[in-house]
Amino acid sequence: MSHAREGIAGAEGATVAQAKFASALTFDRLPPEVVERMKTCVLDTLGCCLFGATQPSVRMLAQMAAGEDSGGDAIVMGTAQRASASMAALVNATAAHSFQLDEIHIQATLHPGSAALPAVLALAQAGGATTSGRDVITALVAGYETALRTGMAARGSIFPRGYHNQGATGALAAAVAGGRLLGLDPLQMQHALGIAGSQAAGLMAVQEGAMAKSFHCGRASQSGVYAAKLAALSYTGIPQVLEEPYGGFLSTIAIPAQCDGTMLTAGLGERWELLNVGYKPAPASNGSVSAMTALDTIMREHGLVHGQIERMTAWVSSNTLGHCGWEYTRDKVQGVLAAQMNLRYGLAVMALEREATAAQFAPDRLFAPETMAFLPRIHVEHDPKYDGHGGIYRVACRLQVQTRDGCRHETEVLFRKGSNEDPMSADELRHKFLGLAAPVLGQSRAAALAALVDRLEDLADTTELSALLSST
Repeated sequence: MSHAREGIAGAEGATVAQAKFASALTFDRLPPEVVERMKTCVLDTLGCCLFGATQPSVRMLAQMAAGEDSGGDAIVMGTAQRASASMAALVNATAAHSFQLDEIHIQATLHPGSAALPAVLALAQAGGATTSGRDVITALVAGYETALRTGMAARGSIFPRGYHNQGATGALAAAVAGGRLLGLDPLQMQHALGIAGSQAAGLMAVQEGAMAKSFHCGRASQSGVYAAKLAALSYTGIPQVLEEPYGGFLSTIAIPAQCDGTMLTAGLGERWELLNVGYKPAPASNGSVSAMTALDTIMREHGLVHGQIERMTAWVSSNTLGHCGWEYTRDKVQGVLAAQMNLRYGLAVMALEREATAAQFAPDRLFAPETMAFLPRIHVEHDPKYDGHGGIYRVACRLQVQTRDGCRHETEVLFRKGSNEDPMSADELRHKFLGLAAPVLGQSRAAALAALVDRLEDLADTTELSALLSST
């Protein structure tokens, strides 16, 4: 049978190159700044996992896992439940992505830790062998570096296809990280990528509120566990899964003509994309965070209150417009996720309440009368200048506020708070973690967990760290 084949320019040999890099990576090769950044990523992701464990949708999944699973030693974070590595990864990764607070690499459009860390910890806990903190760090760096480059190679073209990057590229992050933890050789790692790529999935119609959006991340992590464990048994996948012209990862999930295959291996092992991962200060989409920051700036600088606002217009990229610029109406909103993904809702609550915390996105607040009454004042338009440029302005926003007395105030936010360009401080990130973890673990246990992560590279094994993730 013949098939139309559209190759990915510059991608030749990329799967093999990524597999060789990941399987050969050692802790000693990691620059100090990479180790420090990875520890920050671990802390941030653990906070998201623990807070996510309290969400009703995650509790449903944990209940299902308890009924499906036959037992195991891997921890379902924030609970007393134990499961197999694959089931624990499923629940914990779903929890990590469940409240829109997980770290993000903007150009790759990927939350790598949410998929990779649950897979690594579950495999470590269920494997029986001693796993050091250095093992965990090395495995995660391998997963991040290979998957982030795959996301970058797609150049923003996965989302227009209707696929969810987290469910697609996230599976690669988990497979490579899990495979490195298990010590896969280059050929096995190549097949782990091939197996995981075969499982890439996730439909973006979930963005209007379906619980299944975070489930995509859970399935990606679970797929990574399966891929790593199967490859260790010499199970085979698609050998050139990244660059295969027909039915390959990029040729199917992304738009081939828009892809840059050279990004799959550019600077691999020399330039660390992990360092471009940023963090989320609010439980909302990245485009919404930028817009809310712009509104907060205008209101603070000019002493405005919501009643003075006649109209506001946000100019955004095509990605933000499609991802979170849609009309916020009762018929489109299925739940909390819809509000978190919606730029208009974010602007409304920022104007009315002057903050965007978990409280503003509680289920009983989604259709508050004052919010619904304010929404018609908000308009969202496309500004082509934010498109292209390698995706660096994908979440930028130019906001204009017109007041009832006829004044116009305008500002532009090119980079989201928490990005490398506008970073969160160490104190802000620790405060975020404790705010997420302490209600689940208690203040002292949460602080102890943060202290262990801070010296993760010195831990001979991760037993104590794992124990702190359980509620008992």
